[in-house]
Amino acid sequence: MKISSRGQYGIRALVVLATRHGGGPTQVREIARVEGLSAKYLEQLLGRLRTGGMVRSVRGARGGYVLARSPEAITVREVLLLLEGSLAPVGCVDEGGTCGGATGHACVAHPVWSGLHATVLGYLDSFTLADLVPAAAPAEAARPAAPAPVEDELLVAATGG
Repeated sequence: MKISSRGQYGIRALVVLATRHGGGPTQVREIARVEGLSAKYLEQLLGRLRTGGMVRSVRGARGGYVLARSPEAITVREVLLLLEGSLAPVGCVDEGGTCGGATGHACVAHPVWSGLHATVLGYLDSFTLADLVPAAAPAEAARPAAPAPVEDELLVAATGG
């Protein structure tokens, strides 16, 4: 199992929204700035997350995205399943999967793969977005703010300050 950029960036974007939960919508370009991600790619991910019921979009000049549920109610497992699809290490432990090839019987390693899958899912269920917020808040505060407007830079240059 390998988590793609979809899963990684989706979690990061949702944690930004979780840090701002209850404070109104956050625009895609702001999430992209905070996380250093492509706004275009992030828009695609947020569309999937909206379709999956994780976020809601708010229209208008002050629009953006908000979590559809509280950060405590969204597990990392839910997000990854939505964005990645299966998290199974091999196909035979996924729903409807079979192993053993032509025989149709479980392979000798099936208990290993099944146990691994159950452990991974249990581990991912043990984390919610709220659990990730404390680690994200200092990182978000440390990120540089948007560049200063040009007139401020000209004023500083003109005054020698």
